[in-house]
Amino acid sequence: MNQPTFSSRRILRPVRPWFIWLSLLLALLVNLMPLGRAFWLPDWVALVLCFWCVREPLRVGMGAGFVFGLAMDIGYGSLMGQHALAYVLLAYAATSLSRRILWFGPLQQSLHVLPMLFGAHCVMLAVRMVADADFPGPVYFLGPVISTLLWTPVGMLLMLPQYRPEEKDENRPI
Repeated sequence: MNQPTFSSRRILRPVRPWFIWLSLLLALLVNLMPLGRAFWLPDWVALVLCFWCVREPLRVGMGAGFVFGLAMDIGYGSLMGQHALAYVLLAYAATSLSRRILWFGPLQQSLHVLPMLFGAHCVMLAVRMVADADFPGPVYFLGPVISTLLWTPVGMLLMLPQYRPEEKDENRPI
């Protein structure tokens, strides 16, 4: 019987802490790739941070958001604290709503994540506007929408190491 990848009948292994931090570091490196300042590109750090704050709220939280936000500020050369503030607020919201979000399927989860990612983008925009930057236009808000569309595939990719194999060991009951 073929089961969907997000099926609740599958038993998950505990996530390894090194895998969480490796995925966040890889997201940071992908964000810092020199692709230009295209606003429609997803914010990979925000997406992966939100995912781990929802899945593992006791291991990843506002401290990780602050550290990776400062790294993004330094890497982009943007106003110091702009990404840090947005990621801390994103981590707080994701951690606070993690129990609620996990009750839903992947599509409904992405609908819960959209306002959080949109809010983080709005915080970054507000900080930029206070620092006398120009409004980038409505295309700026495509980033959170594309990140929300990537919630399910990125979630499935990040969950792959946790799945137990399909074959059963006859010597173990689980």
